[in-house]
Amino acid sequence: MTSAFPRLSRIFAHTALLPEGWADDVLIQVDEAGWIRRVTPGAKAEGAQRVAGPLLPGMPNLHGHAFQRAMAGLAEQAASRDDSFWTWRNVMYGFVGRLGPEEAEAIAAQLYVEMLEAGYTACAEFHYLHHAPDGSPYQDSSEMGQRHLKAASTAGIGLTLLPVLYAHSGFGGREPDPKQRRFINNLSLFRNIYESLHKVATHKNELQLGLAPHSLRAVTPELLQEAITGVRALDKDAPIHVHVAEQIGEVTDSLRWSGSRPVRWLLDNHALDERWCLIHATHMDRRELEDLAASGAIAGLCPTTEANLGDGLFPAVDYVRAGGRWGIGSDSHVTVDPWTELRLLEYGQRLLYRRRNLLRPSEGGSVGRFLYQGALSGGAEACGRPIGALAEGKRADLVVLDPECPVLWGKEKDQLLDAAVFASGGKVVRDVAVGGRWVVQESRHPLRDEVAARFRGAIEHLKGA
Repeated sequence: MTSAFPRLSRIFAHTALLPEGWADDVLIQVDEAGWIRRVTPGAKAEGAQRVAGPLLPGMPNLHGHAFQRAMAGLAEQAASRDDSFWTWRNVMYGFVGRLGPEEAEAIAAQLYVEMLEAGYTACAEFHYLHHAPDGSPYQDSSEMGQRHLKAASTAGIGLTLLPVLYAHSGFGGREPDPKQRRFINNLSLFRNIYESLHKVATHKNELQLGLAPHSLRAVTPELLQEAITGVRALDKDAPIHVHVAEQIGEVTDSLRWSGSRPVRWLLDNHALDERWCLIHATHMDRRELEDLAASGAIAGLCPTTEANLGDGLFPAVDYVRAGGRWGIGSDSHVTVDPWTELRLLEYGQRLLYRRRNLLRPSEGGSVGRFLYQGALSGGAEACGRPIGALAEGKRADLVVLDPECPVLWGKEKDQLLDAAVFASGGKVVRDVAVGGRWVVQESRHPLRDEVAARFRGAIEHLKGA
């Protein structure tokens, strides 16, 4: 991580959100490697650096495709009366055909800076843009993945890189579409990519590597099992993320192929546990929902993208009541703001049920805090990293709320999170630390202008390509 990010060692917060709840006068000690070594509520500052506002754990972003930030706004021209995810995908195919490694790195760095300034301190990159525009591998087959590692290091964000195994265009091993040529790998080439990235990511505190079978329509059962076996041989706890049941059309195709709905097929054919993250899982029947909740797997919810694409509403109320775990992701990055993701998650349920304050503790209480802590826990698990809590043995990923934000004035403890989620418009973050280093101070990333200049250059190059 660059020297532009000052290290912290002892910080003092007048109020902080700890795993057991809010606490006052909290002293946090962080070692040189960025690990929290002690958290002491009811302490004295004793010469520690005082943070300017309420202190929270940093939010993990469990799902996204960085390159799509550069196409935000390009798919809002109506093509027909039947615009859907599938017509959006055609726009994406056209855009992705022009991206080179330098543009991909510049876009990812810009995105990661925006994430940090919004309060995300880690992200999971569902990385399927592997090859050159003609589909041929780069000289280093992991070139595009390496570019995301560099972008994350530049920005200072924690990264879970999830190389995507994408081999087919539909259930049953259908031949890939030529438009997908930049994504497609056989198992041998995928292993080369994965093993190359694994060598780089091993033993780095802010990096984790995992597996992303793109979807059940993109891998055969045999290929999926072989990929899992290979990854587990390198890291038995590596996270596994998969798109599933995002669209009704996918559910229909899965039933035609296997006789099972997509989530049901995964539950029946794999031992799902907390190492698995099912992205979207929007369309489930009651039994699927209950069994997924019981498995311990994480539902990866992306409310702004799911709304943008017209996917449908995840059955969050029933899933939460069944004890299901979940986290949030910004996916296509039409919005880069955890507060908006959480707000839309709750608002979708309010519109569905025509009632208020639905995602909350069973005994009642703050919706904002329930949403924030639920996303912390599930997001940290899905990223496969020791984050998501201000506690001994966790990474020092911290967010300081801005006491000068008017919507927070006069608010205390849970009211702060309720206001941040439901009334802030996202401009509530003052300072952010990742792994014990300040990467945002006074609402600004130190490399914002430099990164933005490279991003602008990439956009201009793509327009002329």
